[in-house]
Amino acid sequence: MNKNPIIPFLLIIFLGVGLVFLLSSYGATDDGEDTADNGTEQQDGDNASSGDADGESVAKDNCSSCHGQDFSGGMGPALAGTGVDKETFVKDVRNGIEGTAMPAFSESQISDEEIDAIYEFFTK
Repeated sequence: MNKNPIIPFLLIIFLGVGLVFLLSSYGATDDGEDTADNGTEQQDGDNASSGDADGESVAKDNCSSCHGQDFSGGMGPALAGTGVDKETFVKDVRNGIEGTAMPAFSESQISDEEIDAIYEFFTK
């Protein structure tokens, strides 16, 4: 009997790749409540802040992985000089953009003050 050894090999590869995607999608939707990167200033639940949000550093921490290190584009479009009004910008950050990879960011991830600082950084 002549069996093809490539079939079991391909089956294992496809199952392995599928498992990787399944596990990575779980990590992408995890809200991160049990991580140390959650920020100690927001543990009160009322978005406590010093009033000095740095738009550039907040953007580098949250936006540069998709929009490029210099925000000129990457997986996502360029952010500087797009001419998007503030209301649309806030809506897109809070709700994500349907049909794209743009995720939604909750207030526990990015405060309203930080969104304002990011918007000012990109429009200056």
